[in-house]
Amino acid sequence: MIDSLRRYFKGADFARQFSQQQNLSEDAGYFEFGKGNICYGRSSAGARSPRPDGAIYDVAGDVNSDTLGVSLPFDHDEVAENLRNERYLSSNGFRNAGTDQLWVRKLYYLLRPTMPLAIRKHFQKIHLRGWQNIPFPSWPVDRTVDIYFEKLMLLALDAGKQRIPFIWFWPDGAEACAIMTHDVEEETGRQFCSTLMDINDEFHMPASFQIVPEKRYPVPPEYLNEIRQRGFEINVQDLNHDGRLFSDYQEFIRRSAVINHYAEAFGAKGFRAAILYRNQDWYRFLNFEYDMSVPNVAHLDPQRGGCCTVMPYFIGSMLELPVTTSQDHTLFNILNDFSLDLWEKQIQLILQQHGLMNFIVHPDYIIRGRPQAAYKALLGRLQRLRSENNVWVALPGDVNRWWRQRDQMKLIFKDGSWRVEGPGGARARLAYATLKDGRVAYEVEKSSLETASSVSNMV
Repeated sequence: MIDSLRRYFKGADFARQFSQQQNLSEDAGYFEFGKGNICYGRSSAGARSPRPDGAIYDVAGDVNSDTLGVSLPFDHDEVAENLRNERYLSSNGFRNAGTDQLWVRKLYYLLRPTMPLAIRKHFQKIHLRGWQNIPFPSWPVDRTVDIYFEKLMLLALDAGKQRIPFIWFWPDGAEACAIMTHDVEEETGRQFCSTLMDINDEFHMPASFQIVPEKRYPVPPEYLNEIRQRGFEINVQDLNHDGRLFSDYQEFIRRSAVINHYAEAFGAKGFRAAILYRNQDWYRFLNFEYDMSVPNVAHLDPQRGGCCTVMPYFIGSMLELPVTTSQDHTLFNILNDFSLDLWEKQIQLILQQHGLMNFIVHPDYIIRGRPQAAYKALLGRLQRLRSENNVWVALPGDVNRWWRQRDQMKLIFKDGSWRVEGPGGARARLAYATLKDGRVAYEVEKSSLETASSVSNMV
């Protein structure tokens, strides 16, 4: 059993209240779990739609609840994993450019090195036409999985639980988390990295640099040493950034062995695939602790889909840190937007869910004045989030270590109170889920010397 619900609300023992009704359908499809809350999987009630738009059956009325527990007309683990692992794409009725136009992709990346940026932007805009009409996942941030888990929490509270304790999502009671990541694509971007580190230092911004190991640019030891010595983080980005890493299963296995070699040579714990191409079922061949290749919602990426969550999650033994905000390339070159408006919308939606803000900013694209000014404005905004909203601004590796520690922690009831035990437990905070005006609300203990603060969540 995956037990994704218990790993999400770590330490909470309410997951055993749920049972699965008999005779789940053989076919999988879309259904609602309350108005507007789309799920994908098998169910024992109603019909399942092959598409996420149109009339979809709502199974909320088929949930049976009493003092003994809650009986669900679906497998709650299966639904969460189908969404996070993008298994809904096989029947969503919408084009997945990562698979059904493989020959076009191959041709594009064959010619890409000789294409000026203006020409590439033109082809990308043609390819992305109609993105506003994609009904699922939800733009600009999709919180389907997070709201789904909260609805299960709500059912447990409605079934008679007054307060459900769990280990809060972030260390030291932080309201949310933010990470900055830099994908170095070309030689010009590599040369700009020292200046970019100066900019980040000015705003006290930790960041990771994702390095392409082969063909794109030289990767001398001096370059890697500068990144490490200045307190930044090194991760591996793809193998050679040719857009074909996931094109063939056997070739992926061959390439993954080479990528793993570079991970050891670089001392890298994290990975990101070029262009955010991905196949989560193949990740078992990559020897990394964490990945950062899965978008939350991928309307404006070459490969459509999205993991529908703003929280880290495990893919086997690898932790996924989903990309939850729009890339700088998308913002500047596709949408022609140099303001913080879209990033701010995404920040607010993620804050509401206490999630992870994962930014991708390429050194290649912020060399000039206007995009660089936009990046500095973003850094200023993140500074304020850190000081005013108690957002934890961290390196991706720090988030990986925390989430793994949290996954191993235990919630123990002793001497009349709950406490957290396990490595890293000193930074953990006890939280309670309660009912407030028919919604789930969180009470988070900031420290043993402070009173709990209340945070309402809309469900």
